[in-house]
Amino acid sequence: MTDGTMLRDTYARPEAPARTPRAIEYDLFARNTGALQQAWARRREDFAGLAAALHANSRLWSVLAADVAEPGNALPAHLRAQIFYLCEFTLAHSARVLEGATGIDVLVDINTAIMRGLRGGGGSA
Repeated sequence: MTDGTMLRDTYARPEAPARTPRAIEYDLFARNTGALQQAWARRREDFAGLAAALHANSRLWSVLAADVAEPGNALPAHLRAQIFYLCEFTLAHSARVLEGATGIDVLVDINTAIMRGLRGGGGSA
């Protein structure tokens, strides 16, 4: 499922109660993280699925990086810089995963840490 599809599905459900942007972001990270884990488990049988999951995760991070790069973004400058760096790292690490040089654990860890932050800080995701 692409980010655009996830966003459309998330926003287009009329039966869903109004959700905060943080809740929507959390949902996107949760879906991407779950998709990464499932794709990794099936990587030998479905490498294309792994590539698609990595691409979806990279797109999510790219959208976040573009958002924090906007001059009107209200997040503190240090947090914006950290998010931008995490995007760069995620993109580079995803390429290494596709090359077979490493696994997805660090990507899952980063996404999970972001999910914890979206849930309100130090709590579990």
